Amino acid sequence: MKHNQVRRHILIIEDEPTLRLGMNHFLSQHGYRVSLCADGQEGMETIKKGNYDLIITDIRLPYHDGFEILRMVRSIYPDKGVILITAYADIKDAVQAIKEGAFDYIAKPFSNEELLITIDRFFKFQSLENEVTLLRERLKRRESFADIIGVSPAMKAVFDRISSVANTDVPVLIEGESGTGKELVANAIHNLSYRKDKPFVKINCAAIPEHLFESELFGHERGAFTGATERRKGKFEFASGGTIFFDEIGDIPLHLQPKLLRVIEDHCITRLGSNTTITVDVRTIYATSKNLKDLIKEGKFREELYYRINVVPISLAPLRKRREDIPYLIDHFLKHFKEKFNRKDVRLSQEAYHALLSYHWPGNVRELKHAIERAVVLSKDGTIGIEDLPEEISGFSVHCLSDELTLEESLRCFEREIINRALKDSGGRKTEAARRLGISRKVLWKKMKDYGIK
Repeated sequence: MKHNQVRRHILIIEDEPTLRLGMNHFLSQHGYRVSLCADGQEGMETIKKGNYDLIITDIRLPYHDGFEILRMVRSIYPDKGVILITAYADIKDAVQAIKEGAFDYIAKPFSNEELLITIDRFFKFQSLENEVTLLRERLKRRESFADIIGVSPAMKAVFDRISSVANTDVPVLIEGESGTGKELVANAIHNLSYRKDKPFVKINCAAIPEHLFESELFGHERGAFTGATERRKGKFEFASGGTIFFDEIGDIPLHLQPKLLRVIEDHCITRLGSNTTITVDVRTIYATSKNLKDLIKEGKFREELYYRINVVPISLAPLRKRREDIPYLIDHFLKHFKEKFNRKDVRLSQEAYHALLSYHWPGNVRELKHAIERAVVLSKDGTIGIEDLPEEISGFSVHCLSDELTLEESLRCFEREIINRALKDSGGRKTEAARRLGISRKVLWKKMKDYGIK
């Protein structure tokens, strides 16, 4: 039998020696591993110590009966199966046990074939149940990752990291330039966690005035400060049971950082104007577009807080470093906005498509999304032309697409424009331009010399 090939382990609890030994002999011949117990007490102790795929137990046993064994298995190992053996007169009890979670029952006297069929049916059922669970988990992940697009190795690593940490409570620090999708990653982590049905509270640390920050996080009592006319809960209380997401954590005021560290470690907050501590159960996720280690050197971020929030880092690469994802992102956003604006006939011209592929996207995925939204709205006659794209994109590569240029000349033209654009966006700073381009300063200097860029 194909189900026996994995050597399933069955525990038999039966006080009749002849029946117990007969089942052992028959099932062992059919490839199962079998363990035996002669009474309920021995059965319970054995179940606690071992790992069995299926328990077959008589209902009437010395010390502990089959119902007690069933309830113990359901409470400790809910994924394990239990088959009950009953006499003719006990069928009513067996049916009740099915309601309590037993897989099936076998009435005495039974044949070996009947026993084998029941066991085989359980393992087939278990296999189907496992497959359904796996499919549900895949669907759940797919829905959670719906807006995070990418096939590049960098994005596959991000998907793997999200899946690994989602169902834990460890703090996560998401690092990446503005527009790379840090909030989407935070959303996915929360939606894949066991906290998904609880609050998901977001805080933009760069948008809260410094004098209101403490009140926003921890809340305040009436009269705690001028203008505090009533008691108010803070973000931590609202998020209790769920997740709190600190966007741009590098902008949190320095004097508040020790207080945040205490909350992370003690899971307690104190409202402004109060001496009473309140316990909060919150999972924390953080995001930053700044280099927190640089902020530590500048005295703007506390080192102990950095190591406390950076338990599991997730790094989002800029779009220019994962260019193989751009066609998939274009397709995704084009479909989305065609549906949103009821422009199902719209398509991209070849020139517009090449311009989108060639541009270096300093604003990352967010900039690409807005560019396509604008293009779908402005397009005429069902075609997105290069004139429908933002000026910084549309003027980027048109002259490099001339039919008079060879492939090598077009590529050199594109590369020269990309370097010029990076130098412009970095204010002429070669080190910064090289970082944006993903090359060394030495390589940038050589290319500038080759192309006559000053």
